[in-house]
This record gives sequence, C-alpha cells and structure tokens, in this order.
Amino acid sequence: MSTRKPKAPDTTSHAPARRTSETSLVDRLLDRIRGQGRFDTGIPHLTFYRFDGPTSPSGYLLEPSICMIFQGSKKVLLGEQSHTFDGSRFFVTSVDLPVIAEVLEASPKQPYLGMVLTLDRMEIARLVMESSLPHAKNSMAGEVIELGEVSRQLLSAVMRMLELLEEPEFIPLLSPLIQREIYLRLLMSECGPKIRQIAVGGSPTHQISRAIGWIKSNLNKRLRVEDLASLAGMSVSTLHHHFRSLTSLSPLQFQKQLRLSRARLLMVDEHLDASTAAFEVGYESPSQFSREYGRMFGAPPLRDIKELARQSSRIGKPQYP
Repeated sequence: MSTRKPKAPDTTSHAPARRTSETSLVDRLLDRIRGQGRFDTGIPHLTFYRFDGPTSPSGYLLEPSICMIFQGSKKVLLGEQSHTFDGSRFFVTSVDLPVIAEVLEASPKQPYLGMVLTLDRMEIARLVMESSLPHAKNSMAGEVIELGEVSRQLLSAVMRMLELLEEPEFIPLLSPLIQREIYLRLLMSECGPKIRQIAVGGSPTHQISRAIGWIKSNLNKRLRVEDLASLAGMSVSTLHHHFRSLTSLSPLQFQKQLRLSRARLLMVDEHLDASTAAFEVGYESPSQFSREYGRMFGAPPLRDIKELARQSSRIGKPQYP
C-alpha cells in the first residue's frame, strides 16, 4: 500500500499571516460548533466536522469537493492508496470516490476540525468560460486525490464564508460570490488542471462521471463493463484506463466498495441484518459479503456494527470525517 503524506507547511513570507488566519478560524469554529460529528450549514454545499477523539474507519462516497483540515489530521484510504492529511494542505477530488476515512489526531482540548465544500460543476464551467484561464485539455490531470497549498487568500475566503453564517439574511446573495472566489483561487492553484477537467464536457472526467452515475443508481444490478463503456462513449480498454486513473479502482472494485459502504449504512441506519443488507446492495452470497466486508472494514459485519453502536453512544450517529 502506498502512502502519500502532505508536504511541509509553507515557509514563505506569508506563513505568519496564514498561521494567524488559521488560529482565528479555529477559534471561530470552536465557538460555533458544539458537540461532535457533521454540521451542515445554511450555505449550500458547505459542511463542517468536529471530533474530540480519533474515530473508527468510515466508508462513504466523497463527491467532487475541496476538503480542508484546520486542526488535527485524518487518513483517507482509496483502493490500495493511503493518504494522510493535516492543515498544511487542502485536497481536491474531481469525481465521486468511495473512500474510507478516519480521524487520527483529535482530543477534547484540540478537536479535529474540518470542512468539505462540494464543487459546483456548472459554476466552475461558467468561471472558466468568463475568465482568461487556459482551457483544460482532454487528458488526465494529476493524482486521483490532488493536494494543494493552503494560501492566506484561500483561508481568508473560507473565513468570510464562516462569518457569513452569523448573518444568514445575506447568505443567498453573498455565499455564491465567496464560493466563486474559492473556485477561482482553486483554478489558479496547482490543482487548476484537475478542477478545470470537471467543467469540460466530453473530457474523460466527464465521461467517467457518467459511468459512475450509472453505478450509483444501479448499485444492486450486475455490472457489465461493456455496457458501461458504451454509456461513457469509450472502448472497454479506454474505460478501464481512465476509470483507474481517476479513481485508482476498476469499475468492479468501485462498485464493490460502494456496495459495502451502502450495506454498512443500511445496517446502522435501518437496523438490517447482514444477510438482508447484502441482498439489498446486490450480493447473492452472504459468506462472500462477510469476507469482503471484513477485508474493507477490518471486522465482520456483526462485530463492526456493535463497535459503531458503541461509538454512537459517545458521539451520536456515526459520521463521515
């Protein structure tokens, strides 16, 4: 398994100002967010997270997003890749990814604080068209999970969005403007090529997104790669190449991880037994489901769900970090 760690924090002349912004932002988040878990906001696409201790691995589908950590650290597993993130870098994804994440560093005195801003493809496309930014080529850009430097300007925009929550009457007018600024700064960053791929119709990213959409909507159906390739407008070999380049997984591996994560949610949220949950997501063999579930989450379904129930008594319903 490969492990990719973030680079050292910025040591340029802007670093002291950035650290001041980070401290102020953390203080505001601590004042605003009480308790633990996921905190949706009145601002579209924006979610904050707080955890007072390390968490067990949680599997979920991460939409195209920018993810930032302001305090603490977490590990994200995607296929055979392992990424560890802290506040020195943000990361961006351009397609839906079935990830497994866990908070590594957090305590009651220094809780984990994170943010996810889901990317608006249409808004990014408008920005690319309206600006003088170079157009993205129809080629793959960068890593599956792209890392970027947390700049002082980006932190300032996030801070203004957080402050906007204190004036909810201005959210409909001002939040789209601040989000446009964040998108523009992302487009101008080292992650720009990946962000621009989201907006390019007919690009491999756009075609693979169509294939992923079918998998999501037909989770309990048999996946025929030939049909998926036809839907994406690609040959089978081209589909495999671009699918793995964008997700680090084959289509069948992607479906399996999504099925297992969905089954886990069904057992937690709807209290289904393992066999019923397995059938609901398309498994025909309960024993195969149990084996693959244990490989993904580190424990068989019954033991894993008991541990999640124990955690939920401490922090409420299991949340995505």
